[in-house]
Amino acid sequence: MNSSTVEILLVEDNISDAELTIRELKKHHMANNLVHVKDGEEALEFIFGTGRYAGQRDNFLLPKVVLLDIQMPKVNGMEVLQQLKQNPLTQSMPVVILTSSKESPDIKRCYELGANSYIVKPVNFERFAEAIRNLGFYWLLLNQSPS
Repeated sequence: MNSSTVEILLVEDNISDAELTIRELKKHHMANNLVHVKDGEEALEFIFGTGRYAGQRDNFLLPKVVLLDIQMPKVNGMEVLQQLKQNPLTQSMPVVILTSSKESPDIKRCYELGANSYIVKPVNFERFAEAIRNLGFYWLLLNQSPS
């Protein structure tokens, strides 16, 4: 895939949650330029064009938004968030935490690290679908991000 066309980078290790997210975004025509990676290590490799993505990037265009789970193997979401927000090339890229954790310390830490939004995944299917739809509309259609 030409990474310059990526609008959404979905970083999610739970296949069911990833499929539901992608299906809902596709249903509303917001997943045409979506890349799904299964852990934080792969997310960092994709964004920075290293590891399995080395040499596959023609130019450095960031996704419009990263949907990031925090509870993942290899490199967790908070570590990914920290690396993205500390790097001058990626610090302005919107990162939305999309997780099942309602823990106050997790929420506080993500905002301290620079998260743009923190959304707890609803357990109910309809509410989850609605949350994803609203998230897509806001971050892809309404939000104005820096060039």
